[in-house]
Amino acid sequence: MKTGSLRLRTVSSIGDVSPADWNACAAPPKVNCEGLADSETDLKKPSSNPFILHEFLHSLEQSHSATRRTGWQPQHLLVENGDGTILGAAPCYVKAHSRGEYVFDWSWAEAYERAGGRYYPKLQVSVPFTPATGPRLLARPGAHAETVRKTLAGGFVSLCQEMEASSVHVTFMPEAEAAVLMEQGFLLRAGRQFHWENENYASFEQFLEALASRKRKIIRRERRDAVADGITIHWLTGSDLTEAVWDAFFEFYMETGSRKWGHPYLTREFYSMVGEKMADSIVLVMARRAGRWIAGAINFIGAGTLFGRHWGAIEDHPFLHFEVCYYQAIDFAIAHRLARVEAGAQGKHKLARGYLPVTTYSAHFIANPALRLAVADFLQHERAEVAAEAEELTTLAPFRKDVTLGQP
Repeated sequence: MKTGSLRLRTVSSIGDVSPADWNACAAPPKVNCEGLADSETDLKKPSSNPFILHEFLHSLEQSHSATRRTGWQPQHLLVENGDGTILGAAPCYVKAHSRGEYVFDWSWAEAYERAGGRYYPKLQVSVPFTPATGPRLLARPGAHAETVRKTLAGGFVSLCQEMEASSVHVTFMPEAEAAVLMEQGFLLRAGRQFHWENENYASFEQFLEALASRKRKIIRRERRDAVADGITIHWLTGSDLTEAVWDAFFEFYMETGSRKWGHPYLTREFYSMVGEKMADSIVLVMARRAGRWIAGAINFIGAGTLFGRHWGAIEDHPFLHFEVCYYQAIDFAIAHRLARVEAGAQGKHKLARGYLPVTTYSAHFIANPALRLAVADFLQHERAEVAAEAEELTTLAPFRKDVTLGQP
């Protein structure tokens, strides 16, 4: 495909693109677990997203977690100039189902197929199994970047038509990218997550002081009870991430993931690969009792943000989930001067623990005109409901009435 002086092409594996070329388009800052943000200015910078890195996406493919066999066939879209330099990229997959996306379109698929249509295959522009907002229209910095993003957006539509796919779904992207996609006829969808914002707290106790008295007491009791049975909590990163640690964490993942999803998405090999490639951008919060690991949560570090992903446990202890996933994440963010914690999809229970509602965005191109009209009507009502619920939830936040959030 050609668009003016730019050329679009697809690759069936991110391994066909050099890490340097892909990451030049993703353009994330380099971070590690020390000195992540050493000024108040750095603390408030927008976060980059580690999940769009070549290292993360390649680990998903190389470990057979996101492959054609699992219903995630890579079909990454690239933008090149006349001399073959890669100027833009997008993580794109041909999907044979709607699992592992966290933006649910099951009802659309069912309605379309009931009417005689074929919903699959569809195109998914996202990071597999990862409900974290980050750029999807990746472009090398420079004067041409906006043109490249628009070229990628148009390329999704062309690829959809070439493959005779039913639709294209770009999920968990920034609001600014949604505007680019809507110019190409995409429909906007809004969702909700709960994020914790760091108001320059010096300690967890200082954060608690911003909460209503009753909420402070509840959290203190939960933290105390979570480790009452001789449990200790550990942060593991970098060289701490040994194969023995990954063995333990994978056991947690399989135990909890099997109950939640029926069949966990990620393979054991994924953890070894991503741990080798991104060790300094990973923090495992692990719980230990009686000489063995019993629970853990995996987090990834962006520039200014700690991204909580998933957790698991082989022992059941009251409030241990809250401690490992939410309170320890806050502790880590404060200690390393990170601006926020993004704790993943769903979960109104996060609100009482200081995580506030944040709107997320996705964009959807529907090829069939009748299905498009039906989806557009659905999304209009859904956006209004999401906005109303977010407003209501904000009134239930645990902070004291005299505390003003978001002040520099």
